[in-house]
Amino acid sequence: MADLTNDFIGIRSPNPFWLASAPPTDKAYNVERAFRAGWGGVVWKTLGEDPPIVNTTSRYGAVAYNGTRVAGFNNIELISDRPLAVNLQEIKQVKRDWPDRAIVVSLMVPCQEENWRAILGLVEDTGADGIELNFGCPHGMSERGMGSAVGQVPDYVEMVARWCKQATRMPVIVKLTPNITDILQPARAAKRGGADAVSLINTIQSVVSIDLDQMCPEPVVDGQGTHGGYCGPAVKPIALRMVGEIARDPDCAGMAISGIGGVSTWREAAEFIALGAGNVQVCTAAMTHGFKIVEDMIGGLGNWMDAKGYPATEAFHRAAVPRFVHWEDLNINHKTVARIDQASCIQCGKCYIACEDTSHQSIAALRDDSGQRRYEIKEEECVGCNLCQHVCPVDDCIEMVAVETDLGYANWQTHPNNPMRKEAAE
Repeated sequence: MADLTNDFIGIRSPNPFWLASAPPTDKAYNVERAFRAGWGGVVWKTLGEDPPIVNTTSRYGAVAYNGTRVAGFNNIELISDRPLAVNLQEIKQVKRDWPDRAIVVSLMVPCQEENWRAILGLVEDTGADGIELNFGCPHGMSERGMGSAVGQVPDYVEMVARWCKQATRMPVIVKLTPNITDILQPARAAKRGGADAVSLINTIQSVVSIDLDQMCPEPVVDGQGTHGGYCGPAVKPIALRMVGEIARDPDCAGMAISGIGGVSTWREAAEFIALGAGNVQVCTAAMTHGFKIVEDMIGGLGNWMDAKGYPATEAFHRAAVPRFVHWEDLNINHKTVARIDQASCIQCGKCYIACEDTSHQSIAALRDDSGQRRYEIKEEECVGCNLCQHVCPVDDCIEMVAVETDLGYANWQTHPNNPMRKEAAE
């Protein structure tokens, strides 16, 4: 099997799969079970100052879709509600017992230098491998001037990152909030502050559902509800985009990235690594399937790497970044058309209905001499949007085929239909 050993900003672990800061990493019992299952590292659930905060019940909401019970996950839980001293002692014990695993400690305290310096010294004494600054929590803590309230202000991100880098020997990871217009601003600020890495995304502000009997947002807390943080498989596309934005940004060059958001299988992990993440953090998948899900992740990633000839994750790390471009750089003279494999087509008509009702009317509904239905692409009408391919229930039944043209390459910046094209401006 390929070598999955991971070195992330000098923090080594046997594989790139870490558990994110969340309920699964709240205490030694959970973390030790995770390590026995095979997880390469954990980010300990966010620690704050004493006295501990008080959480609510209930805490979780979920979005079910197409048979998946937890397609999206919402929580209104806050940081650790256990005494700081208890957490610190358990971190020290677990690191001593599992020296080959990565233990990073998530932290959140008021935005004062003395508060950060005080807790950094305590964490350093545990022997932890690094810290993660939680600038992402979008509920409860942000109302207290912490979490995303800091992460949404780049100057604060830079300031606190600098405080921490000056006060500790440990590598510093800044966890970014997605609840912001431009993810590059806090990422660049973290780099200016000297942070070793960023991790993203934290959860997205959300209300996942309304209880129509109680007329209350869910989860319901004594007849009331509030917004929470959204995560799980549904947020993966948002997380991938933000990771890629940072990975391709020249001002973030050299900044390591820990990818978070919807990683449920080895394939999602490979996608994040290909788009710039040095490792991945997982939460919702572990909460819905248990810690042993990491066995499938490790085995699947290793088998895929063997099949592709990748000896280590570094071999495909950032491989997709050069191809992640801005829209105006795409070749708008490139043309594809759909082709239907009649041998595998089940004549369900979903492609025809989607194209006829909502797209470009480029699929013909025919019947042969026996009355059997048949669907064929009208290539002269097909714009290559590939909607039909996505709605088709049969894998590989509809293929998008490139059509030769003599138009050559042109992007929107150079296309003659653009009145502001570069040539015109020059």
